[in-house]
Amino acid sequence: MMNEPDKASSRGRGLWNIASKNIQIALFIFILKWIVLGGIVGILAGSASALFLTGLEWATGSRQSHAWLLYLLPLGGALTSYIYTRYGKNSGKGNNLLLETIQGGQERIPLRMGPLVLGGTILTHWFGGSAGREGTAVQMGGSLAAGVGRLLKLDQVDTRIILMCGISSGFGSVFGTPLAGTVFALEVLVIGMLRYEALLPCFIASFVGDRVTAAWGVHHVHFEMGAVPELNVWILLKVAAASIAFGLAALLFSEGTRLAKKMYTSWFKYPATRSFAGGFIIILLVFLFQTRDYLGLGIPLIQEAFAGDAAPLDFLWKLLFTVLTLGAGFLGGEVTPLFVIGSTLGASLAGIMHEPAAFVAALGFVAVFAGAANTPLACFIMGLELFGFDGAVYLFIACIIGYLFSGHTGIYTSQRIGASKSKLWLLREGETLAAQRQFK
Repeated sequence: MMNEPDKASSRGRGLWNIASKNIQIALFIFILKWIVLGGIVGILAGSASALFLTGLEWATGSRQSHAWLLYLLPLGGALTSYIYTRYGKNSGKGNNLLLETIQGGQERIPLRMGPLVLGGTILTHWFGGSAGREGTAVQMGGSLAAGVGRLLKLDQVDTRIILMCGISSGFGSVFGTPLAGTVFALEVLVIGMLRYEALLPCFIASFVGDRVTAAWGVHHVHFEMGAVPELNVWILLKVAAASIAFGLAALLFSEGTRLAKKMYTSWFKYPATRSFAGGFIIILLVFLFQTRDYLGLGIPLIQEAFAGDAAPLDFLWKLLFTVLTLGAGFLGGEVTPLFVIGSTLGASLAGIMHEPAAFVAALGFVAVFAGAANTPLACFIMGLELFGFDGAVYLFIACIIGYLFSGHTGIYTSQRIGASKSKLWLLREGETLAAQRQFK
């Protein structure tokens, strides 16, 4: 007589055999499975993003109320680097660890990555470092997704998909852009290629993550694109020219961050010493510029850009503060500073173009990020989610041209190159951005 476990095993094999011969049944099982798994990841990542955004708001308000906290930035950076060196294991690789693992790497994504990056980023913003939030949310989502995958003993294919769910839910929930979060996870892995096998799971995770963050009472700052110029050849040429500048700004940011890391590493052997020195340099810059506008996320600078009140070189100074902060090993993402750089650069170009500041600032907001992250489709969709469909054509042009003119550089050095951005520029496809730089 067949015992109960044998019966259960037999039923499982029978269901598998039926599904393997009927695509509709197989898809139905796939959808049900990822509604559950994607939903779990979305709930966890969305809750983590809510906690993070709440903590970030507290840290920013506290820093603005207590100016003396800036002088603790070197100590905060040294403490964070020491903890990462002592206890973080491979967590220090950040987003690149997630990309490498999804691409087939054998490294384990530790669950500790989430709380470490959460605490480290809060410290960065509390003491005045110039950084963002996307990297933190993505790493929290990825580490939580990896933990779920290990708990459920998922196979290699499903592990990759659930890690992509972690990326999408973290990104979508921290910015309130679930559709952009979905596509970002599909697009960020390989330049020039999309991973469609995770399309539905990533959407479920990103959508649930966004809704959960909102359910916790966390709200996002919104900006208005304003009046959109009538479509004609002249405005298209002006948008194209501005988009080239956005792409070059993305290139400058990516290369600047790389050079800053190289500079700090060559000057200081120990990570804690590098972060201490980096914090001291940021303090010196504050005294040199006689302003604290370029610390933290920089949301007020974005608001000024959309209002047409940004200073001509705000984009350059924010870029300088950010690359020197991140290059020294402080934690936080690059994306919000890229939003600042893009919107303030757009506002500066608006006067030259004789177009509304909010319109060009919105284009720069998404285009510089598209170039630095090599994710033009995700950034275009983000533009639609944030600014509406009236400027869709201009947003698309800005993202594509910004992406192209950033060259084969980027903020994620473990991105693989699926196809060259131009057939005239020879490269070795399938390698990472870091490996390609060594080859060149």
